Amino acid sequence: MGTPEFPDLGKHCSVSCCKQLDFLPFTCDRCNQIYCLEHRGYIKHKCTKANKHDVTVAICPLCAKGVRLIPDQDPNITWDNHVNVDCDPSNYEKITKKRKCPAPGCKEVLVFSNTIKCRDCLKDHCLKHRFGPDHKCSGPKKLETSFSFMSLLNRSRKEEPKPNLTSTAPSKWSSSFLKVASNIRASAQVSMSKLGDEINQVWQAATTRDGVGQSSGSGNRNDHQVEQCPQCGSKFSSVTALVDHVQKVHERNGNRLGVKKIDACPKCSRGFLDPVSLVEHVERDHGGGSRA
Repeated sequence: MGTPEFPDLGKHCSVSCCKQLDFLPFTCDRCNQIYCLEHRGYIKHKCTKANKHDVTVAICPLCAKGVRLIPDQDPNITWDNHVNVDCDPSNYEKITKKRKCPAPGCKEVLVFSNTIKCRDCLKDHCLKHRFGPDHKCSGPKKLETSFSFMSLLNRSRKEEPKPNLTSTAPSKWSSSFLKVASNIRASAQVSMSKLGDEINQVWQAATTRDGVGQSSGSGNRNDHQVEQCPQCGSKFSSVTALVDHVQKVHERNGNRLGVKKIDACPKCSRGFLDPVSLVEHVERDHGGGSRA
């Protein structure tokens, strides 16, 4: 077997009368024996397991379904099992009846290759009648008029009970609104007290200056500076008059929420609504020093 260089090359045919050395042998997938080119077929080497993987299907004349016959089982037993369990005679017409094009006068049988579904009426037609005008398409199906979603929605809205506006019990949103209002009022009172303390400190610092500086500073303020009320726009010649006006007029009327914070210059006691303006004033008029 083989050659001197390759002693294991090739194998002999399994047929007793052949035994030919074949360098490209064939292995039977049923009996797993080795054969030559001439005896590779099932009939040629008389394979005993030729029908091991065969698939034989018989069509039932009652239900038109396929029944697979098992190779190692009697066909009569397989047939009896199908008739007693799976057979349904009512399915015969569904399978055997050939579909035809529903267009008037068309007798063409619909198969896989010539069937097209209309996107409007959703019916299968042949290639000749695939367009709507050719098969007198009725168009897309309309929604049933017996059920109207909008009418049901409007009816549900009308049936909703209206809230009782005369109820004395406070609702959730009203209680939350009252809480927010009380918080805003408390914060306004705190900011107003801070404003009064800052103005008093500035006034005390201004009064402790020497008489000359105070008289010259007050003269300059009276000549060049005018203080304006952020509430009503009234003008005053000094910060003291402005503070007295705010405490007498606006605090007495209860309008504390609209009072803005006034920052006073520690040098000349001039009031500013914006801290940035106060810083620019100190750097421009007092040389950058903020202490007396």
